[in-house]
Amino acid sequence: MSPFANKSALVTGASAGLGEEFAVQLADLELSHIVLTARRGDRLVEIGKCLAASNPSLRVDLITADLSNEDGVTGLLAEMDKFGFSPDILINNAGFGDLGTFETSDPAKIEAMLGVNVVALTRITHWALPAMLAKKQGWICNVGSTAGLIPLPTFAVYAATKAYVNSFTEALRIELYGSGVRVLALCPGPVETEFGQVASRENSKRKFAPPDFLCVSKAEVVSDTLRRLRRGGRLIPGILVRIPMLLAESTPRWILRFVFNRASGDYREERKKRLG
Repeated sequence: MSPFANKSALVTGASAGLGEEFAVQLADLELSHIVLTARRGDRLVEIGKCLAASNPSLRVDLITADLSNEDGVTGLLAEMDKFGFSPDILINNAGFGDLGTFETSDPAKIEAMLGVNVVALTRITHWALPAMLAKKQGWICNVGSTAGLIPLPTFAVYAATKAYVNSFTEALRIELYGSGVRVLALCPGPVETEFGQVASRENSKRKFAPPDFLCVSKAEVVSDTLRRLRRGGRLIPGILVRIPMLLAESTPRWILRFVFNRASGDYREERKKRLG
């Protein structure tokens, strides 16, 4: 029997990508109740119908919420409190990126990204934790990124938000040691999701297009995560991603600056053309 049998789960950002895959794989682990939330309600309805059809004994609740603003997060938490829901498993997956130089970024998009990637994740974790501690059992997975392991030009704010997630999760894991609550920092590299489409800017030649051999399937990422979640820690899926990222993480900053300065001249040329 799965250790998650008869447990409840909350998955944020569940309308696509890793969130959708988390919902599907968790539903197959004999859960009793799952709550899915995302901004796109129509996509949630489709996923909810599929989960209910393939898992007749599973209660599925869908909550449409925009986690990029305070009211959206408050509304989500209030809705779950209304029907007395407290998750045994929390998958903080909602998040998005922005590819391009900071100086040309859209302030509204940056603010929304900070809201989803940092503020919403923190508030939802703070809301879910007391019930887990009272039961002396729970599992928290915060989806960070390999982008949060090093400063990343043209992903400056996104990488900074994921550095927050990675650091916050590691610290929380230490705080909760011995409490019965397991905490996992998931730090994926390139995954076959809509991330690149959302991160890329309109009318920009710069696109998120990592080499195919570095991409890990979302099914593999989630299955590895759910196995590792049972004991917590940190996971970088994919051996071809894990090894170079661990090396990059331990590389002195002056070397990283040198490499990035040598390899990132395109946006400097764009700036010269733009400014004349």
